[in-house]
Amino acid sequence: MVFQHFGLLPHRRVVDNVAYGLEICGVGRAERTKRAGEVIELVGLSGYERSYPHELSGGMQQRVGLARALAGDPDVLLFDEPFSALDPLIRRDMQNEVIRLHKEVGKTMVFITHDLSEALKLGDRILIMRDGAMVQIGGGDELVGAPADDYVRDFVRDVSRAHVLTLRWIMRPVRPDDPTDGPELGQDVIVREATRAVLAAEKPVRVVENGEVVGIVGDEEILGIIADTDA
Repeated sequence: MVFQHFGLLPHRRVVDNVAYGLEICGVGRAERTKRAGEVIELVGLSGYERSYPHELSGGMQQRVGLARALAGDPDVLLFDEPFSALDPLIRRDMQNEVIRLHKEVGKTMVFITHDLSEALKLGDRILIMRDGAMVQIGGGDELVGAPADDYVRDFVRDVSRAHVLTLRWIMRPVRPDDPTDGPELGQDVIVREATRAVLAAEKPVRVVENGEVVGIVGDEEILGIIADTDA
């Protein structure tokens, strides 16, 4: 678990904080120190093993918390709003760090947050809850493109749709008179990333899946999303 307020032991150095869970589990000093050193390097804190928490910045302290959670090689990591106490720049760096670690260590990560933009950046699947009950679960594009009710619709209202929706949400059906030699893009390409290619193309872009054309996206569909109107 990675805590909101770090939860580091102030009288212990970084290496001993990271190894604390292993110590509680009865792992020998040599083995736990070796494992702690490995995860300290993984989270980018090499050289700070002998430092105390008060000698580190907030972002560095949270990296210690990450290393401590990883030291025991868990199957699942639970993040309890871990970045809410950090300033925006450090928070963004730590979000990128979580994304990097997720790719490197391949662990399941459950991230609790009240910040929708943070959820959209970090989450493969997002669960929106209300009064302790599940309201909707899905990818960010599903929440924005097909909200389950007015609560979710209001929740995602301020999200930039072009940054979240993919072409499959804005493409129109293929018509008989559509050109068959226009550029091709996959249906999972985010609208923002496709905008330049679509607007620069002389012919409508063909949206493909498994080699088959499944839809068409032209200037009208792109500009509808950019203007935040119905595409």
